[in-house]
Amino acid sequence: MRKILRCFTLTFAASLVITVFVQAQDRFAFAVTDINQNTGGWTVLRKLNLQTGIYSDALLNGVDGKATTYNITSKLQIDVNADARAVNNSSVPFNTGVAAIAYDKKNNRLYYTPMFIDQLRYIDLKTMKVYYVTDQSFTGIASAHNDEANVVTRMVIAPDGYGYAVTNDANTFIRFSTGRKLAIEQLGSLVDDPANTGISVHNRCSSWGGDLVADDAGNLYMFSARNMVFKISVETKVATWLGPIKGLPPDFTTNGVVVTDDQKLLAGSQVYSKSWFVIDPQSWTATEYKTPKGVYLTSDLANSNVLSTRKKSPTEIATIPQRDMALSNIIQLYPNPVNVSENQFKIQFNKLQAGDYTIELTDVTGKQVMLQKVSVAGEGQVQTINLKKNTAQGIYLVKVSDIYSKSVFTQKLVVQ
Repeated sequence: MRKILRCFTLTFAASLVITVFVQAQDRFAFAVTDINQNTGGWTVLRKLNLQTGIYSDALLNGVDGKATTYNITSKLQIDVNADARAVNNSSVPFNTGVAAIAYDKKNNRLYYTPMFIDQLRYIDLKTMKVYYVTDQSFTGIASAHNDEANVVTRMVIAPDGYGYAVTNDANTFIRFSTGRKLAIEQLGSLVDDPANTGISVHNRCSSWGGDLVADDAGNLYMFSARNMVFKISVETKVATWLGPIKGLPPDFTTNGVVVTDDQKLLAGSQVYSKSWFVIDPQSWTATEYKTPKGVYLTSDLANSNVLSTRKKSPTEIATIPQRDMALSNIIQLYPNPVNVSENQFKIQFNKLQAGDYTIELTDVTGKQVMLQKVSVAGEGQVQTINLKKNTAQGIYLVKVSDIYSKSVFTQKLVVQ
């Protein structure tokens, strides 16, 4: 989401342990960019392949005056005049720029709101027609477009099927339906957790701008442009400060965030043109996300993936599909089960591309048991993994990730 803040950087820390078992499906993210990589107009919609780092051509140029727009209630077409970039031309899809988008996978729609036009809209991604909600304002605030505090800069579709959005100042928390009959509900203001130690979700310097992602336990995670993380309970509207994102360059602003297919978080910036970053939700630590042709400045990102934070029983874990078993001819793990008295297993890299990889072992609560780096030099290389002597019997997950933090292999390991 679009928001640049010139305030001091806060350096407090907090931690959150997130269980990462459910395998997400989307391996892409929608991004709001400009025509060029290093300019910031926030008027062009693209799609990024998270596996390759390659961007699509413009899916929609939201100010070229060629988009087909409709009234969501009457389904009648709305005229867009030729002066598409005119500031007062509210009928142009992306006029005034867009900093809040949310992907509705079920209906194949991308919901959004222009920054200074108080209106909910969506793009039908099948037809690329754009629909406007014209019979009610989005925020319910009079003259919302005249005050930056009232601009909606955070939006997401949660697993409950509803969309959620938050204004810059967090005084307006919105829920909207995504079915046939659209309804917009004002939920009130977010409330600071007393444990926030003075870091308020309403503070301009620390907490405006950014993005929202959802988890599978009824919570939202808000990332501010100043790289702060808040956990929001949808039920209570309480915002709990979890700390800053660590490892980001001083001039990086977090404007768009999506969950990747291996339960990391990808963050894009509207001002930092060198790279994007992958955030580990276990530690809120960021590492560089490399792309072959550089990155676009972006005001927001969206896909349908959610963080898996709900604790699962060992029975549930045992039934999780092993999506990377198709790679068994590339990577093999043995013996499995492992005898607890031997305390070791082996990983054989058969046809994996040479390079540096990370092997991670987590227990049933998602706690990291072991982390080991390995350099794969050639076909058939075998790496021995030694477990700690006090490793308990049970079910574990073994994950191999590349230097971009992308999972290339995941498999259950039984210790008995």
